[in-house]
Amino acid sequence: MSGALRRKVGITRLLQKQPFAGFSDPVNRIHPFLRNQTQTQTREYFRFPNVLRKVREYEISPSLFASSFSSSSSSTASFSKVGFVGWYLGMVKSWPVLTKSVTSSLIYTAADLSSQTISKSSSESYDFVRTLRMAGYGMLILGPSLHFWFNLMSKLFPKRDLITTFKKMAMGQLLYGPAMTVVFFSLNARLQGESGEEIVARLKRDLLPTMLNGVMYWPFCDFITFRFIPVHLQPLVSNSFSYLWTVYMTYMASLDKPAAITS
Repeated sequence: MSGALRRKVGITRLLQKQPFAGFSDPVNRIHPFLRNQTQTQTREYFRFPNVLRKVREYEISPSLFASSFSSSSSSTASFSKVGFVGWYLGMVKSWPVLTKSVTSSLIYTAADLSSQTISKSSSESYDFVRTLRMAGYGMLILGPSLHFWFNLMSKLFPKRDLITTFKKMAMGQLLYGPAMTVVFFSLNARLQGESGEEIVARLKRDLLPTMLNGVMYWPFCDFITFRFIPVHLQPLVSNSFSYLWTVYMTYMASLDKPAAITS
C-alpha cells in the first residue's frame, strides 16, 4: 500500500517537472537537427516564391512545357517572320535544282495559258495537253539547264564588271539561247507526232525569226541578270523575264506544220 502511494507521488512530481505543453508541439520533442530541417522545409514549401525556386531546383521549369510546342510551330513562325521571299531563298539554298525546275515549270504553265487565252477564240477550249508539254519542258529541261548554265558562267567569268557582263551576254546569245531554242522546237514537235523531216522544216521556218526577235529582247534581260543579280538568284530572274518570251515561244511552237511538208 505504501509502495503504491510512493509511486503515485513520484509520477505526480514527474508530471510537474515535464508538463504536457511539450506534447502540443511534437516538433520540440524531436532532435534539434531534425527540428531545424522540418521547420525549414515547412517554411519553404508553403511559401509561394520558394515553391517556384524548388521547382527550378528539380529542373521543372515552364520552359520545359513550352519547348514541346516550339518544334511544331517553328516552321510556321519562321514563314510568317520572313515571308514568301525568305522561304523561297531557303528552298533555293537547300534544293537548288528542284526549286528552279519547279519555278520554270510554273512559269511555262502560266505563259502557255496566257498564250492560249490571247490566241484562241471564245468558242475554243484550252489545250491542256499542250500546257502539260510546256510544264514538262520547264521542269525537266529548262530549269536544270539554267541552274548549270549560270553556275558555269559564274566559274568561267567570276567577276561582275561591265566587260565580264558583256562576255556572259555574248555566250548566252551565241551558245545557250540557240541551243535551247532548237531543243524547245524539236522536242515540242516530236511530242506532237511530227517526223524528223517535219521537225527540220519547222526549224528552217521558225528558228531564224525567233532568234532575231530574241536578240531584241534578251540582251537587256541578260545585262540586268548578270550585272546585278547574285548567281543563286539568276535563274529566278531569268525565268521572270522569260514569261513574256515564253508566251511568244509557245505561240510559235503551236503553229501548223510548214506548207512544204504538209502538201
